[in-house]
Amino acid sequence: MAAYLLIESRDPFDSADVANNYRLAADLARQGNEVTLFLVQNGVLPARPGVAAKGLSGVVDAGVSVLADDFSLRERGIDEVKLCDGVSAAPLDVVVDQLADGAKAMWH
Repeated sequence: MAAYLLIESRDPFDSADVANNYRLAADLARQGNEVTLFLVQNGVLPARPGVAAKGLSGVVDAGVSVLADDFSLRERGIDEVKLCDGVSAAPLDVVVDQLADGAKAMWH
């Protein structure tokens, strides 16, 4: 199986395309691939507790590792220890490491 890294910089409240990327991540994981969805910039907004981000919980349920950029969280005043279920804060180094390990990447 392949390793995929999907980087999401937009929030689903502003861009309808985000739902397509969530769906792609979930589908790749269901096919047995190792998938990481890395939320960065405004992409971290649906990771806030109490925010109903359509599709993000489905991504988590499909087995995708969902990470939120710790710098983007701090910039937006989001407490990284209070993220919604299944989302963890992580440094941007994760992206560099996965790219170095050969993950197939897509940035939106």
